[in-house]
Amino acid sequence: MPLTFAAALAIAAGVFLAGWDVLDARGLKPEHRIDSKTLFDLVKLSFGVVAGAGALVALVVAYRRQRVDEDAALRDATRLHTERFTTAVSQLGNDSAAVRLGGVHALTGLADDAPTRELRQTCVDVLCAYLRLPYTAESELPAGDASVRHAYLALREVRHTVIRLIRDHLRLGPEHPHSWQGHDFDFTGVVFDGGDFGRAQFAGATVTFLLGQFTGASVSFHSAQFTDGSVSFGMAEFAGGIVDFIAAEFTGGTVDFGSTQFTGATVDFGSAQFTGATVTFLTAEFTGGIVSFHTARFTGGTVNFPRAQFTGGTVNLSSALGAAPDNLPRAPLPAGLSLNPTW
Repeated sequence: MPLTFAAALAIAAGVFLAGWDVLDARGLKPEHRIDSKTLFDLVKLSFGVVAGAGALVALVVAYRRQRVDEDAALRDATRLHTERFTTAVSQLGNDSAAVRLGGVHALTGLADDAPTRELRQTCVDVLCAYLRLPYTAESELPAGDASVRHAYLALREVRHTVIRLIRDHLRLGPEHPHSWQGHDFDFTGVVFDGGDFGRAQFAGATVTFLLGQFTGASVSFHSAQFTDGSVSFGMAEFAGGIVDFIAAEFTGGTVDFGSTQFTGATVDFGSAQFTGATVTFLTAEFTGGIVSFHTARFTGGTVNFPRAQFTGGTVNLSSALGAAPDNLPRAPLPAGLSLNPTW
């Protein structure tokens, strides 16, 4: 404060002397003496400038104080978030399925309230990591063991709740404060024995189902949107049940089905739209089940099947619209490969 006061006096003196010099140098007064009114106006001008400078200094000080307060508030919010995060994660490791469900909902609420985008991504990462934990599908359960089956059903309910909550947040528009669009999702190696991602919007992010196992149940991506990001189903296995990509939209970005195995599931891309995306089935294996692109629309971008193996099952491209995908065999056709496109 003393330095500020001294600086203000110095500025006032400088303005006064500059005004005095201007009045004398420009000959605004024939004599070298200035009357009291002019002198008073000059003093008022000097202190007016000082007052303006003081207001500017006060504004800067107020801004800095606000920044300090905001930083302190962020630190407090982060500390509280960390405390709640620790509690929620510990619930996810509980033996009780009910407690785990509570932890899933607590972690979801934390993601919604996260003070920064990075902390929200951390919550999303933990939910995805929970799905990646070792999991036994229903088809692998020992027959006739009721207690094991009950434990499985309870665990499946927790996992399906995680999928449902992720889907619900991906359905929210990007302007919604609780939208998770634009965040990365890592489902590497996850066993999907059901679950609904219908109408989810995976936009501008990295989403991986690498090594995922779709087995024995219905998994829906009906009307889901994959936009301007990187989506990978590489080395995934579609070995049973139904996987529904009906009316899904793949717009921009890349979609990778490289080395994916289709060995018994029904995978339906009916009426899906591939617009400006790069979609590849590099070395994919079609050895069973049904893969259908019936009435799918290909507009721009590329869809290709380099070194894909068609040795069984049915691959249906009938009534597909747009540019023909690359690398599909033409003749002789493998067993079950149906090609009747309108290209």
